[in-house]
Amino acid sequence: MRTAAPNRSPVHTPIDTVALLFLAAVGAVSVLTFKDYGLGWDDFTHSQYGNLLLKYYGSDFTDQRVFSFVNLYYYGGGFDMLAAGIAKLLPVDVFNVRRLLGALFGIAGLAIVWRTGRRLSGPTGGFAAMALLAICPLYYGHMFMNAKDAPFAVAMAALLYCLVRAFDEYPSPSPRTVAWFGLCLGLTIGTRVLGVLAGVYCLAAAAFLLATETRRTGLRLAAGRLARFAILLALGLPLAYFVLGAVWPWAVVEPLNPVRALEYYSHFWEVPWREMFDGRPVLVPDMPRTYVPVLFAIQMPELFLTFSVAGAAGAVVFALFGQDAPARRARFVLVLAAAAVPILITVIMRPVMYNGIRHFVFVTPALALLGGAAVAWLVTRVSRAPLAARGAVAALLLVGFALPVKEFATLHPYQYTYYNHLVGGVRGADANFMLDYWGLAFKQAAAELDEYVDAHRMSLPQGRKYRVAVCGPHNAAAEELGPRFETTYETRGADFALMLGEFYCADVQAPVIGKVEREGVTYAKVYDVRGRHFPSVFASGK
Repeated sequence: MRTAAPNRSPVHTPIDTVALLFLAAVGAVSVLTFKDYGLGWDDFTHSQYGNLLLKYYGSDFTDQRVFSFVNLYYYGGGFDMLAAGIAKLLPVDVFNVRRLLGALFGIAGLAIVWRTGRRLSGPTGGFAAMALLAICPLYYGHMFMNAKDAPFAVAMAALLYCLVRAFDEYPSPSPRTVAWFGLCLGLTIGTRVLGVLAGVYCLAAAAFLLATETRRTGLRLAAGRLARFAILLALGLPLAYFVLGAVWPWAVVEPLNPVRALEYYSHFWEVPWREMFDGRPVLVPDMPRTYVPVLFAIQMPELFLTFSVAGAAGAVVFALFGQDAPARRARFVLVLAAAAVPILITVIMRPVMYNGIRHFVFVTPALALLGGAAVAWLVTRVSRAPLAARGAVAALLLVGFALPVKEFATLHPYQYTYYNHLVGGVRGADANFMLDYWGLAFKQAAAELDEYVDAHRMSLPQGRKYRVAVCGPHNAAAEELGPRFETTYETRGADFALMLGEFYCADVQAPVIGKVEREGVTYAKVYDVRGRHFPSVFASGK
């Protein structure tokens, strides 16, 4: 297949107009719904990390408590610092700021993928890539509530755009492209040190390009062009280091700190726990090699999965047998590596894996770009077909897109728990895999407990806070419940119990006064346990 020529004009086709309207619609929905998303396990520590970063800069670098704060200094804190700064400037709750900021970052990521897809496969491919990413539950669901993985995915998408743009200008990327590359590289590694994987993607594309051009022009000329390209891009490295230091100051306090961060995260640092996978509670260090591929296969919407796989196959064919210039074909090698290499690493090395595939949100933009290219190829192929064939393809695309949108609305605000029809949706996945592992359902469950207390206040204990035994994120529960409640692991003397619907939480034999459900699956329960005894908030005394 042939790809569209790179387009530097803003918008000039009807498809671009539709893409902008689509982006605006997703943005409007996000802004109207961001407050619906609850707090999870990491919100409190990340909000504290942001405050400590502000104090570090505000003290002229003398207040260095941030460099010993749990283990978060091994991550960049640009998102946390920005959210904390906005919350200090405006009379807005910091957690609402974090949710809205996450939504805005996510929308920016969609726009970046649109522009990248447009360069790769024209207006149709750009719009299709953005639409596919918008219906990806791993991306859309996490952008509201995941302060580490979602911003990293957006930064990686931006870096991928810069690299695609650089290959469009091969072997002499423009000063503007080099500057964008430096900025985005700094933001990517400064968000998570795992951003160094971009170097692997570049090496794959460069090796392909060198081999292909060597056959055409000889090794000397091909190597010279590649060296020129690398040297010009390297001019962006000082800017990258400056940006890296701004959003992740610990990384530049000592030059080897990023290496120390890589080493730290190459080993599991916590006490192992069990998570449900394929119907069995498995210790997270013992997850099988199939963990990530299986979860991608059953958590991606069918349309996303089909076109991403087709796009990956098409990228291989186009790179090896396409008629375009080698540098333009190398862009697809780059994107293919960005989509496949992280997954292949987990299969080969089998690291500790947990929380579903939230650590792989950064892979979804590349998968969407491959899927967008496949959609563009299909649309081009059927454009000259009979009307019935074109109608059938259009109907297939519309239905494939509408199904996850409908389920997103049904699951709201728990889109990240989506499972596709291969496993029977969330109902089929409930007994076999993790659903609300982030504990977002505590927001709605706490509201139901609040209403119950208001309605039954006269019969409840007076003169003290209500004690709530919690199985799930305690800090999130305490924030959602408010000042008249106190959370505890201790069951004796508790007035209520607030339990996630996950396998490790006890099924309490007490009146249920609140329940959060989606598609017949329980995400959280609230019990009135006054005068009752149960041994633990965890199942089987765990």
